[in-house]
Amino acid sequence: MGWYLLKLVLLLPLIAALIWGCLWLARRMQERVGGPAAGRSVRIVETLMLSPTMKLAVIEFHGREILVSASRQGLTRLAEAPARDRAIEEAAP
Repeated sequence: MGWYLLKLVLLLPLIAALIWGCLWLARRMQERVGGPAAGRSVRIVETLMLSPTMKLAVIEFHGREILVSASRQGLTRLAEAPARDRAIEEAAP
């Protein structure tokens, strides 16, 4: 019984440290691979769930904002407009 408790006391922190290290590494790799959207031509601006099977999304593509609906049947373009300037919107209260 004493040997079991000794192994438990030694291995439990080691396993917890390994789990933490894997999560930290996964987050770092995701930042490196996903990274900021610099240089990308497509960006999801905003999404809104309408129902469990339907979602609205605003997608920015080459200076245009496209409103699409996503459902089980696929994507449907609903509207398109020139892209708004994000710096002005973030500065406004």
